[in-house]
Amino acid sequence: MVPDIGKAEAFIDAFDAVLSDLDGVVYAGPHAIPGAPEALQGLAPRGVRLGYVTNNASRSTAEVAAHLRELGAPAADEDVVSSAQAGADLLARQVPTGSRVLVTGSSALVHEVEARGLIPVRSAHDDPVAVIQGFSPDLGWRDLAEATYAVASGALWIATNTDLTIPQARGIAPGNGSLVNAVRAATGKEPLVAGKPEAPLFLTAAERLGAQRPVVVGDRLDTDILGGNRAGFATAAVLTGVDTTETILAARTDERPKFILATLADLYVPYAAPEAADGGWRAARSRATVEGGSVRVKGSPEDVDAWRVACAAWWDAHPEAERETVPELVWES
Repeated sequence: MVPDIGKAEAFIDAFDAVLSDLDGVVYAGPHAIPGAPEALQGLAPRGVRLGYVTNNASRSTAEVAAHLRELGAPAADEDVVSSAQAGADLLARQVPTGSRVLVTGSSALVHEVEARGLIPVRSAHDDPVAVIQGFSPDLGWRDLAEATYAVASGALWIATNTDLTIPQARGIAPGNGSLVNAVRAATGKEPLVAGKPEAPLFLTAAERLGAQRPVVVGDRLDTDILGGNRAGFATAAVLTGVDTTETILAARTDERPKFILATLADLYVPYAAPEAADGGWRAARSRATVEGGSVRVKGSPEDVDAWRVACAAWWDAHPEAERETVPELVWES
């Protein structure tokens, strides 16, 4: 259910919790995104709970929470829900306690597997009944080869997440999905996916917080927004990470966010929700209409309101899009 934000003095006042992604929302690489920690600090005084939902399976939730606190963001260990936890939970439901599992990933993922009564191994020679694959910057060819040998021999295969890329301080780098694709290409098999864009990760986080009206905030359409939509929650794309105003406009239906925020600072200002008017859409001083394969926008490309109305107009004209649809943009000052 998506709350009505029309009468809210600030966007966040319509919600009782924020389920926030990390990479591209709170930080990029080791550094905080400017203004993000301060924006998150402002939630508790307004009575809004905060949880972090991350596909990062390379670090423990305690390590993630400690890093967040170092950056100035509020975070207790239990506020972080990771795809490593979700993957280990899924694994424990699929195989008997005491089973050998080939862990292709970090020590944090090994810990989560052990915590569920399973036996981590590192080689296909150990006859694992399952493979769980998560991201680690230390993974190499030999690790992927061992996973491939086990999967090809019939082992159950679980991926903590399938993010193709991750934002780093130096730019966009390959993510776990790219490594999963290597095993997929070599075996012809498909993994079960535990983290985003599946709904359970978000549902678990909302349940922990006791949230009835959460908003999922993320920078990726194919994980954060798709997963939040699947969970039935309000979704807000923030423009500080991977996806851009152009990719959001072109998004397929399942990956379209309900809201668009320039930065987390937009949590604390009124949201100009697009409204249908005069054969088009309007928000604040921006207007947009669709003419064939074009979107004509009265406003500035630097104004997020202009992109909000452009998306509203284009999506209204293409309500059921199974693929990306890229319009021509015509800007009028």
